[in-house]
Amino acid sequence: MVHVVTGLGVGGAEFSLLRVVSAADRDRWRHSVLSLGADGPLAGPLRDAGAQVTELGLHAGLRALTALPDLARRLRALAPDVVQTWMYHADLLGGLAARMAGVRALAWGLHHSNLDPRYNKASTLRVVRACRALSGRVPAGIVCCSEATREVHAAFGYPRGRMTVITNGYDTEQWAPDPAARREVRAELGIAPDVPVVGMVGRYHPLKDFGTFLAAAATLRDGLPDARFLLCGDGVEPANAELAAVVAAAGLTGAVHLLGRRTDVARVMNAFDVAALSSRGEGFPNVVCEAMSCGIPCAVTDVGDAAAIVGDTGLVVPAGDARGLGEAWGALLAESAEERAERGRMARARVVERYSLGVVAGRYCGFWESLGTIAAGS
Repeated sequence: MVHVVTGLGVGGAEFSLLRVVSAADRDRWRHSVLSLGADGPLAGPLRDAGAQVTELGLHAGLRALTALPDLARRLRALAPDVVQTWMYHADLLGGLAARMAGVRALAWGLHHSNLDPRYNKASTLRVVRACRALSGRVPAGIVCCSEATREVHAAFGYPRGRMTVITNGYDTEQWAPDPAARREVRAELGIAPDVPVVGMVGRYHPLKDFGTFLAAAATLRDGLPDARFLLCGDGVEPANAELAAVVAAAGLTGAVHLLGRRTDVARVMNAFDVAALSSRGEGFPNVVCEAMSCGIPCAVTDVGDAAAIVGDTGLVVPAGDARGLGEAWGALLAESAEERAERGRMARARVVERYSLGVVAGRYCGFWESLGTIAAGS
């Protein structure tokens, strides 16, 4: 089994790859990972999970097509039963290289549900258009991480008949309620136990729409002046002058904690009273499921499959609706501690039932088996 991935940075698709590799049946599947990038922080954890990892350090964009012969040679040497690619650049390069290497059991992986030019690089959209042109001929199947991802790409011109939805999966033992962590993190940040806290995890990127989060925070502070806000993720730190300026302009200096990238996200989430998602676009937002698995009620924007994930355990508002998002946080915080705890229990139960890692890894393995069977008969 070979996975070709655009890179091994800290992102939703990359973490999904790590989780699936960690949970897949090791008696049946041995995993090799070819990363088009270099120096990815998830390379080590993948090796710890038993995968052979090679980072190729290729140029970004379509220039990387010059590396196709080498990538095909590597795939030919590995002689995989199945190749699974992850994200657009890997779909294009890994897909073409797999075909050059004679691999028939090839699946692409789509993890995005917003193709708006305002929120995507022009170079990325060029790759997406190239993939669209090849999507009916190169992959035997296409995994979509959400129903929204399938709908967006089908409307864009990908073949709906080749698409299968397999959501992301979560280790519900790792992402679990932890009252001790709640106390510890709040103490570390100087936040009293009874102060209302809204938090969000996500890298600094236009699609995450931190401007809407901060405008919503200002709305909430009109009625709850002691509320605090925790933000963590790549680039979400005091050294980010652009973000710090937006915090100051919103009148939130001192109320917002910019924590940067954390390796203890589950601990941090347990300090939240409400978890937020302010994104303009997502496929299947990991952070929502992770917060729910920790027993934290969520108020989210209606992007990707976020609404389907939270169901009736949380609240959903339109993307870009800062006032609505702030009011949703306020509504959850106005509930009694017992009511909010019950929401949290319902949220965790929903993740355990629908999105636990064992269930999702089983879906991937079944999909790969079916691809191998189809390829063997073709």
